[in-house]
Amino acid sequence: MDKLFKSLGGSMMTERIFLYDFIEDARVRYISFTANLRRFDLAIVITDQFFGKMLILDLQSNRYAIIGHDDLEEENYLEEVYELTKEEGTELRSFLYELL
Repeated sequence: MDKLFKSLGGSMMTERIFLYDFIEDARVRYISFTANLRRFDLAIVITDQFFGKMLILDLQSNRYAIIGHDDLEEENYLEEVYELTKEEGTELRSFLYELL
């Protein structure tokens, strides 16, 4: 894991152009809950990187999205991102409204 945070020095065969490269401490909240239709296991990453939005990972489906209040208002957004049924999306949306 320490290798991940060490400087990328030394000789490389190809030159990489970094758009950005920084390290930031982030908080991660793990939440597991059951709704009427299914169980949700989420990891919620809270960081300054996403301008007030949160990175929400669905650990069961290996899908993730950067979500804020405006995204919850967008019709079918959660259903498409996390491949949920309309009913499952409604349950997740309701929970995220409480959380965000």
